[in-house]
Amino acid sequence: MEFDTLRERMVQYLAENGVEALCAYPDAPRLGRSGAVAVVSLRACQGGPGGFQDYLGERYDQDSGTWQELYGKRFTVTFGLDLYAPQKAGTAAIQAAFDRLAQALRREGPPGLKLLELSCGETEFDREAGLFKRRAEACCQGYLYAVAEEGGAFLDFIVRGATQF
Repeated sequence: MEFDTLRERMVQYLAENGVEALCAYPDAPRLGRSGAVAVVSLRACQGGPGGFQDYLGERYDQDSGTWQELYGKRFTVTFGLDLYAPQKAGTAAIQAAFDRLAQALRREGPPGLKLLELSCGETEFDREAGLFKRRAEACCQGYLYAVAEEGGAFLDFIVRGATQF
């Protein structure tokens, strides 16, 4: 998963799991729908080291038949998953959409991301828009990494996944 496509991937994942979803930006139509929709945005992102000197470990590449070293950073991202439903659909549509959302994220989550926390607020009615709204967020963890073939990253020593003294 590429970092710049996180919102789009979340929308695609939710849609594949029975949750109607769309990206928040650019502004997408929330009006004129018969049921609830989850509007996906990025609310926060934090990064940090994934391991010593950004070393994450090794993986075996079946295609080349060699071991590859992984380097990168761990990150957490908070998705806004705000739910909207027309007045005629009522609060039941919001609750049903949140239940489907929670079920979809409980299984696996989008490829490359692990769900850490899912939260939501109370359902409110936006009189100006004529929509019910419930603010929801999902905090997920992933890794941004690069691959280095054995011997390609350091000149004077080779780092392995396990330390030997």
